[in-house]
Amino acid sequence: MVNKKYLLAGLAISFISISGLWFFSKPASTPTFIDPSDQTLVMQGKKIYANNCASCHGANLEGQPNWRVRLSNGRLPAPPHDVTGHTWHHSDSLLIDIIKNGLVPGRTAPAGYQSDMPAYNSILSDEEIWAVLAYIKSSWPPKALQAQKEMTLKPH
Repeated sequence: MVNKKYLLAGLAISFISISGLWFFSKPASTPTFIDPSDQTLVMQGKKIYANNCASCHGANLEGQPNWRVRLSNGRLPAPPHDVTGHTWHHSDSLLIDIIKNGLVPGRTAPAGYQSDMPAYNSILSDEEIWAVLAYIKSSWPPKALQAQKEMTLKPH
């Protein structure tokens, strides 16, 4: 006869495993908006941004000079992430994809596009990426933030 303690432990492990598989395999029903009103997240993001993003995108989110003018290699300088740039024109899911995977031609950039934007998927965790975006978004004025929120939460 099977010991009840082992049977219960086996059932618990099975339940947890199945629940985890179900949770992580189901598609998200609605997009999630990264809310910059969480000051703890914003402060974490500010530190992560300073260590990983500021060298290209500027300590004050200002981007590189002449960011709309192609360099001699055909690439564009790093854009600003404050309201003067176009970051707020993109959904959170797209911004997360760009940070995690870099600019991928045909998916997050036009076909054939080349960029100096590195992929951070092996450097930053999902939570760290969310924190960076919360920090960036905390600088935007209410109208830009609302427009970006509406784009993010719009059903696809």
